Amino acid sequence: MPRADDILDATDLLCPLPVLKARKALNAMTPGQKLRIRTSDPVAVIDIPHFCAEAGHRLISSTDEGATQLFEIERG
Repeated sequence: MPRADDILDATDLLCPLPVLKARKALNAMTPGQKLRIRTSDPVAVIDIPHFCAEAGHRLISSTDEGATQLFEIERG
């Protein structure tokens, strides 16, 4: 997997905190940079893709890793 420009651990945080933390991290990045976010919130599989579509970011991948999900997002 290619290197992310930033990695955010949002495990044990519930909605809406994973999206809010992802938004803050992405706002500090330049377009084209990549953020990897790990979360244990089951609703994140809906919230993160929706957030990316609404905010103009590209969801590169979404991987289920047991009790957590790993998302890779490219800043739009």
